[in-house]
Amino acid sequence: MDHFTSLINSYLPEPQASLLNGILLGTPLTNVTRHFYDNLKVVGLIHIVVLSGMNITMLSAIVLNTIVPMIGRKYAMIVTIFVIFLFVWFVGIEPPVVRAATMGILSFIGLIFGRKTLALYTLFLTSVILIIIFPEWLKSISFQLSFGATLGIILFGRVLYEEEKPPLNPLLTKEGNQKGGDSHGQKSVIRNLKSYILEELRISLAAQIFTVPIIFFYFRQISFVAPVANLFVAWMIAPIMILGMITVVIGLVWWQGGFVLSWFSYGLLSIIIFVVEWLAKIPYASIKLN
Repeated sequence: MDHFTSLINSYLPEPQASLLNGILLGTPLTNVTRHFYDNLKVVGLIHIVVLSGMNITMLSAIVLNTIVPMIGRKYAMIVTIFVIFLFVWFVGIEPPVVRAATMGILSFIGLIFGRKTLALYTLFLTSVILIIIFPEWLKSISFQLSFGATLGIILFGRVLYEEEKPPLNPLLTKEGNQKGGDSHGQKSVIRNLKSYILEELRISLAAQIFTVPIIFFYFRQISFVAPVANLFVAWMIAPIMILGMITVVIGLVWWQGGFVLSWFSYGLLSIIIFVVEWLAKIPYASIKLN
């Protein structure tokens, strides 16, 4: 993995390089200043540089959507399970990654055999299996945070009604593309943008319902701006991961090509840095008890 982190370090300055390495590979933020690291904790965004379920979800989606047309859905899911195993082997046995990978594998196995899986049941089954295999993880902060965030999203972060779910891009709406419907299209964009923001805020709050007490218990710190920070940043994580993966793959065979692509990630990473520095300056953005 050192080869991949070195490649990213050769493309980007700090703290952008460390952020991308953290988001993509889960490497510690050893090269950033203590000030920036503390600001990440103040605004409640330290979790973005920890490997999580999103890495597994994005990887699974990319592999599945790429090979389904070639070999069919069932065999594509089998290949995806194999790729998940390889990813875990590559990044190392870390509690959040293994938790997400196990949940994903169990879900795929259920789908292969034609059975729907209940997310809450899969989460608890996964946790029991991992605690039996790795009993020391019961005291792991990263495992507890991963479990808490996932539980919160499952219980409180889901869309209540299908029609409430906003599009991935609020600007791309059917109404907005109709001829002669400019006024209606503008209202539709505003409505979907509002739904998108509310949904992202709900997911962010849901993830923090069970993680905030854990963070406070271990670090005696609570961030009051975390929901806003996550709202500003959440939409950028998936594009950064995709761009980062493509950059690394191309950079391994053509350094110059990867260098050009890396600057697309640089722009998004710089926005995250701006959000962190800006929100951290707000008075009483967080409290920390000694």
